[in-house]
Amino acid sequence: MKDILAELEHRRTEARLGGGQKRIDAQHEKGKLTARERIELLLDEDSFEEYDMFVAHRCTDFGMEKQRPYGDGVVTGWGTINGRIVYVFSQDFTVLGGSVSATHAQKICKIMDMAVQNGAPVIGINDSGGARIQEGVDSLAGYGEVFERNVMASGVVPQISLIMGPCAGGAVYSPAMTDFIFMVKDSSYMFVTGPDVVKTVTNEVVTAEELGGATTHTRKSSVADGAFENDVEAIAEVRRLVDFLPLNNREKPPVRPFFDEPGRIEDSLDTLVPENANTPYDMKELILKVADEGDFYEIQENFAKNIITGFIRLEGQTVGVVANQPMVLAGCLDIDSSRKAARFVRFCDCFEIPLLTFVDVPGFLPGTGQEYAGVIKHGAKLLYAYAEATVPKVTVITRKAYGGAYVVMSSKHLRGDVNYAWPTSEIAVMGAKGATEIIHRGDLGDAEKTAAHTKSYEDRFANPFVAAERGFIDEVIQPRSTRRRVSRAFAALRGKKLQTPWKKHDNIPL
Repeated sequence: MKDILAELEHRRTEARLGGGQKRIDAQHEKGKLTARERIELLLDEDSFEEYDMFVAHRCTDFGMEKQRPYGDGVVTGWGTINGRIVYVFSQDFTVLGGSVSATHAQKICKIMDMAVQNGAPVIGINDSGGARIQEGVDSLAGYGEVFERNVMASGVVPQISLIMGPCAGGAVYSPAMTDFIFMVKDSSYMFVTGPDVVKTVTNEVVTAEELGGATTHTRKSSVADGAFENDVEAIAEVRRLVDFLPLNNREKPPVRPFFDEPGRIEDSLDTLVPENANTPYDMKELILKVADEGDFYEIQENFAKNIITGFIRLEGQTVGVVANQPMVLAGCLDIDSSRKAARFVRFCDCFEIPLLTFVDVPGFLPGTGQEYAGVIKHGAKLLYAYAEATVPKVTVITRKAYGGAYVVMSSKHLRGDVNYAWPTSEIAVMGAKGATEIIHRGDLGDAEKTAAHTKSYEDRFANPFVAAERGFIDEVIQPRSTRRRVSRAFAALRGKKLQTPWKKHDNIPL
């Protein structure tokens, strides 16, 4: 019996070493943690239960039968984050470069199947050289199986991807279908074709970092949701994110203890909006002052900064926030901000996370660049996302809400549940100057008459009361009481039930 136990421990030790101490040291020299170290940091202490530790590949071509390391380049299992179950796989770059074989993919598929079956999030840590060339089409088939699981799990359990090394070719499509992607600066990259292929085909000379690094994907492409300085910071932020999310689509997000008075009054909000309607102000100040303990977890902070997305808590309960940012492009909606917000709204709707929308939007960004690139269809994505969402929706208009952009930003017409406006808000088809130039075109040569018309339009429409008269605004509220009013609104909506017509699935304007 002792011999068998010793054999077991010997094999476990061998499996835990992955590709061996030399390769582990090489991983550390690059500033990267190993697959197992990442899992240890991600999960609660001593909570990890590993599966398939002794799985080995079955390839016999190219002499591969002589090299069959345990685990086959990926560590899989489950554990807890702050006591809540999650499933995890972590690719091991020290074992054959973390390359994906048929058995490697089977291990990932097994974990994803268990996550869906048991209703828990999947966290994938990607650090792989790509498909294992020696296995040919078997490796590609493995990728396909993983992709299918990503699609089936979408909207059922949260899926989070950590890119902590190379992720290239077909490998990028699995993270792309997950809900959140986080990268590490200077040590991770994602691209479909690498710099060498790009140079051969297009004659462009580009580094891996420029082509698919963390900065590229968080600022330009919007592929990634966040970029962090190192593995430790990225893992800590994922732990924080998981705390905001439900385990699956049949559960509510966790309710955390809170020490912030729901009825807290913030007098400083009464002067947040400047007297000059064209002067910008920081919408994040409002978000932080409304949130429990001023805690805001921002998503895609560095992309499309004219709109803000992220999570706060109100009375300990998770709320998704979408807000126009007047500091950037005057808060206009454009292609990038519409895509960013639409995806976030749809995620919240998938997982029963209520939506809070702060509105200060002068319209859609004009110009041939926007029109040629399809702002109509991209803008419609955000409209569609808000209209189809059945979660509680509370909207606060702080200043401008003009034209179609007013309708798009979770208006009453898109089944907004509670729609508030500050006294400083202006709800109209357009600004007073533009409206006057159209309505009173004949008087444009007379400066005095034009000024009088503009003043008349402002007095009539540059306020929230016309919309309130129509019932499109439920209440005009004092800015200082925003936290109290919003908290009470969500409390009243906790039992909301909304049925939509039966359909196989919708057809969002992609």
